[in-house]
Amino acid sequence: MQAVNDVLYDGFGQRQIATIYAQANQYRVILEAHPRYQSDPTFLSKIYVPSNDGSLVPLGSFARLEETTAPLLITHQNQFPAATISFNLAPNAALSDAVAAIAIAERDIGIPASVVGSYSGEAAEFANSLAGEGWLILAAITTIYIVLGVLYESFVHPLTILSTLPSAAIGALIALILFEQDLSLVAVVGIVLLIGIVKKNAIMMVDVAIDAQRKQGLSAREAILNACILRFRPIMMTTFAALFGAVPLVLESGTGAELRFPLGITVIGGLLVSQLLTLFTTPAIYLALARLSRGRGLTAGASGQPAP
Repeated sequence: MQAVNDVLYDGFGQRQIATIYAQANQYRVILEAHPRYQSDPTFLSKIYVPSNDGSLVPLGSFARLEETTAPLLITHQNQFPAATISFNLAPNAALSDAVAAIAIAERDIGIPASVVGSYSGEAAEFANSLAGEGWLILAAITTIYIVLGVLYESFVHPLTILSTLPSAAIGALIALILFEQDLSLVAVVGIVLLIGIVKKNAIMMVDVAIDAQRKQGLSAREAILNACILRFRPIMMTTFAALFGAVPLVLESGTGAELRFPLGITVIGGLLVSQLLTLFTTPAIYLALARLSRGRGLTAGASGQPAP
């Protein structure tokens, strides 16, 4: 086969066999068949291939010529023949909807199992980002729980703080829906930012309540009520500071505004909804978990000993 390939390349592949150097220029000598033979397929029968003993054997004596339609170029991916199908998004269409439509089309036409499809470019980046989003958020929540558990020396009180996160995610999704934005990678970054911003409301209240219970001997109800009164102003100040800090991301226009806009509305929407809900839900959850932990003997009293 190598001898056949070499002969065919000599006749039709423009093999360079020498270089002529002149005073000002250099000329490459190309070996190829005469143009009048290149346009006639029957010329292949006149090609001779050298054998192992050096004799010339006509190509037509051991090969058969068949005319068929074939592509000029066959692309490969991982040593397998591959074809690339490109697509653009319609106006106001989401990439996730396009990927879902392609999956439905693959299922409808009944692609054989031997044909394997994969995405590249922005579609591949989209699929990779979706694959890691859940693990990223889970890792962030687990880390926060461990840190808060060590800080408060409790298995229960970190759950009170983490209970504020669903309201932030709901607010972010509502804002994205109202402004007709996709849950893109930038929006997910905004939700991860909300995890760090929103939980400070519960931290402010829970920290004061735990301190009042352990040092002043107050009941859980009195401690969380006192914490809500003392921490209401700091909670409002920090929330509105973060909210107004995200306003320029929404109002700004220019280069890159399409990336900053989803981030801004995600942060603002999550802060507004979580601010309205956590001021009421956090004390209720704190009391419910306090009763649960007291019933199981997990609450520490003022002396640090298990409460009866």
